[in-house]
Amino acid sequence: MTERRSAAPPAHRRNGGECIEVAPGLPGIVPVRDSKDPSGPALVFSGDAFAAFVSSVRAGEFGDV
Repeated sequence: MTERRSAAPPAHRRNGGECIEVAPGLPGIVPVRDSKDPSGPALVFSGDAFAAFVSSVRAGEFGDV
């Protein structure tokens, strides 16, 4: 995966370590990995599937996350 390109503090510093990293800028796919295990496996989703997941999280469909 690529390096994080954000100026914001890493999410794991804001939420107790429960976060993922997403590699931006790859056409049509969204690789996702556990931020606590950067050398571990990445799951790869289509852009549409990941966008639907993010929309569902924001809409509260998974409860408080």
